[in-house]
Amino acid sequence: MFLFLAFLALIVERFAGYPYRLYRLIGHPVTWIGRLISILDRIWNREDETFDQRKVKGILALLILIGVTMLAALAIQAGLLALPLGFIFLVLAAASLPAQKSLEQHVEAVAAALETGGLDAGRKTVSMIVGRDPDQLDEAAVCRAAIESLAENFSDGVVAPAFWTGIGGLAGGAAYKAVNTADSMIGHRSARHEAFGWAAARFDDFVNLPASRLSAMLFIVGAFFVEGASPKKAIAAVRRDARHHRSPNAGWPEAAMAGALGIALAGPRSYGGQMIEARFMGEGGRANLNAVDIRRALKLARMADGLLIGLFGLLALIIWQA
Repeated sequence: MFLFLAFLALIVERFAGYPYRLYRLIGHPVTWIGRLISILDRIWNREDETFDQRKVKGILALLILIGVTMLAALAIQAGLLALPLGFIFLVLAAASLPAQKSLEQHVEAVAAALETGGLDAGRKTVSMIVGRDPDQLDEAAVCRAAIESLAENFSDGVVAPAFWTGIGGLAGGAAYKAVNTADSMIGHRSARHEAFGWAAARFDDFVNLPASRLSAMLFIVGAFFVEGASPKKAIAAVRRDARHHRSPNAGWPEAAMAGALGIALAGPRSYGGQMIEARFMGEGGRANLNAVDIRRALKLARMADGLLIGLFGLLALIIWQA
């Protein structure tokens, strides 16, 4: 049932997204999870305590976050399944976990901004989806940032929640979103969060491991069906570059995307005025990227997304017939 749930949730979210009116009315699961993380961070992450004390409290905070999220999701799942046509409502609830439509919209907005408003508009739009300093970006760097965000967020914003929903139902998908949200909020190597967010960052690396590898595979297979894309070069880039990324997971989809499109991603970038040295993913060009390259990346991501939906549908059918 869980694989079928993930399959249907992906289809619903792909076409409907998360309605803005619903967001205005009740918020979103990520905003609910974020409030709990903020409360735990404010109460337990005390600067007058030692590094080890804050690290232990960060571990406890993560356990509480996962536990509360899973219990709430299990209660919702049980309550919905008890209703007439309850599985339909469960699918709608699970459709709030992946973010296919919003990811595509945000990345496509960068391409549209570059085409209609030039570099300044592109910088402003890409700053909404990446954390690097926008004023330091030329047109090619804006495009790289948008494509990198697409590749990485396809993995942790689409594939991972679908994967964990397929494994553990609504509770599995919701628990993953809790861990991923905690990593984005407190999993930083800053003075405040290096200790308290250590557990969130490490556990997020663990739960994203299968999705990152699956995402790379989907980009490689998808390259067979996208004009101008190269599955052979995608495989070569993954083998050569993925392990050199600063993240143990982000390098897999980024390298696959870079190799497939014949471009270079990642590399040095500036955050908060501090230059971060990083290796490039892929051997292609990195100086002449433009909005066309963003749209090529979107085509590959759409194909990979279609393959993901098909994969879950096929697995659900196989298990159902077994």
